[in-house]
Amino acid sequence: MNRLLPVATAAVSALSVAHAQTAPRPDVVGAPLEEIVVSATRSPQALTRVGAAVTVLDAAAIRATQTVVVADLLAQTPGVGVTRNGGVGGATAVRIRGAEADQTVVVIDGVKLNDPSAVGGGYNFANLLAGDIGRIEVLRGAQSTLWGSQAIGGVVNILTQVPTAPVEASASAEGGARRSGLVKGAVGGAGGRVVWRAAGDYSTTDGVSAFAGGRERDGFRHVGASGRLNIALTDAPSLDARAVYAKGRTEFDGFPPPSFAFADTASYGFTREFVGYAGLNAGLFGGRLQNRLAAALTDTDRDDFNPDQARTPVTFDGKGRNRRWEYQGSLALAETWTAVFGAEHERSSLRTASPSAFNPAPAPLRRRVAIAGVYAQVQGDLAPGLTLTGGLRRDDHDTFGGKTLGQAALAWSLDGGATVLRASFGQGFKAPTLFQLYSTFGNLALKPEQADSWDAGVERRFAGGAAALSATWFRRDSTNLIDFVSCPGANPNCRVGIFGVYDNVARATAHGVELTAAAAVGDVSLQANYTYTDAENASPGSPNRGKALARRPRHAANLWLDYAWPRGLTAGLGVRHVGDSFENAANTFVLEDYTLVDLRAALPLGEAVELYGRIENLFDTAYQTTRGYGAPGRGAFAGVRARF
Repeated sequence: MNRLLPVATAAVSALSVAHAQTAPRPDVVGAPLEEIVVSATRSPQALTRVGAAVTVLDAAAIRATQTVVVADLLAQTPGVGVTRNGGVGGATAVRIRGAEADQTVVVIDGVKLNDPSAVGGGYNFANLLAGDIGRIEVLRGAQSTLWGSQAIGGVVNILTQVPTAPVEASASAEGGARRSGLVKGAVGGAGGRVVWRAAGDYSTTDGVSAFAGGRERDGFRHVGASGRLNIALTDAPSLDARAVYAKGRTEFDGFPPPSFAFADTASYGFTREFVGYAGLNAGLFGGRLQNRLAAALTDTDRDDFNPDQARTPVTFDGKGRNRRWEYQGSLALAETWTAVFGAEHERSSLRTASPSAFNPAPAPLRRRVAIAGVYAQVQGDLAPGLTLTGGLRRDDHDTFGGKTLGQAALAWSLDGGATVLRASFGQGFKAPTLFQLYSTFGNLALKPEQADSWDAGVERRFAGGAAALSATWFRRDSTNLIDFVSCPGANPNCRVGIFGVYDNVARATAHGVELTAAAAVGDVSLQANYTYTDAENASPGSPNRGKALARRPRHAANLWLDYAWPRGLTAGLGVRHVGDSFENAANTFVLEDYTLVDLRAALPLGEAVELYGRIENLFDTAYQTTRGYGAPGRGAFAGVRARF
């Protein structure tokens, strides 16, 4: 950690020579302007100055899609793949540029989300609905310099809505196929020194059978709530408090005895998630140094049940918790130069137990671990329109020790921003999880997973911004990937009495191209993207070396065509194509390619009320994102929403 202390000291010393300039607030929550992003530098920056690849879904885009589930929104963005075990509410994995699902950092209102009680420690998107979300930024490529452990594939930065009027409210309700229903509402205000908002939602659906050949449906129920409060104590300091809560009940299928073949079961589970944040923001030296001190808590509680299991209906009981303390500063070094730096400390804990008919009351696994880090990043213009970003990070982990890594990016804005050239290099790492370290199959000698990531691209805007094209090439090399190794065997970490152990044995590579296009001509607008991803096993000596990684389709494309009719009616056609992929590492089971077509329409009734409706999977296409699991067929939905 001491290696970065001189960097932070030098940045603070630079106050004596800094120009009279206000630094951007070091807060990852929200920048309302479409061309401003916060995920790439952890402070608001114009998109033309960002060298990394970022896709932004703002409030208008989220509203127009009518999409209920966040993972389905992400599936429409370039470089992102989504798989789900069954219908809505089933275990949902999001992969960025072919990385593992647990190598994506998910942030909501400034708080990193992950579940320490999960094997890979990643975030399960199953229980995350659009709710009161106002903005999503998808940052692609290794981003561990600013975002720490787990950011090998990229970052999904989620921001709930922030009120702008003295008093405002919204409400909506919809219903449709599979006895689905959704209601949500929010109220808030911004006036004087106080900004506040409270929101809630409830969703229910009978769903589809999680088992693709099943006859009974597996439903999903969701309750969500969020709130925020910002109080400006004076003209400079302010207090922030934010909270997000979600509870889901998911029905799923399993492997009942005596055959233990995948089939309909009466299994169900509860997931409760809480995210809390409290922070103090203050500016010094005329605003040239902005500071943020914060504490955050994430708590995930999971319980699974099988009423047909002998001796106990409980099949899993898990609780994961993260406590996080952090300081972040933003310093105006010169007219176009800014430094962002900070320190973080995170303590993770888990408690898990898996009761069975053979052992209905097993002793739970209880473990905790801490990781501390410091980081610094400098961004500035080398010449008009040419922006350089560079940073370093040092982390110290209780078990595996220290790790230093860096990142650099270049953005060159030409022709007044009509053309932007981008290039970036980033290093990523992912610390071993508590389960991988301390479970029966754990290995205390594990090293962190590592990756080097490159990308380069160009964006060109035409007709005053009415049309745009972009192309990005990317590559990632990953080493020390943690895999489960069977025992007995030659592995020295194998111990008597266990049938496997986690070890650093795998390598992987991924490269590809992301293409996007957008245009608006009169009443017609078009958005399209295409991603080619070649992700393969590069592990020396592995029988699967050179084979494609599981569930990574090489080809994926999205298209939305919208038309604005008279009297405010809008209608849209959406097409999503996902190429075939392999279900397993040996590439012996194929997931067939599929194409889904959706329709949507919205009609305003005055300025405050709007009717809307959509048809999902218009042609009732049968498909699977995970082998053996069902997926929703055609469904029609209609609703009403209002703003006050």
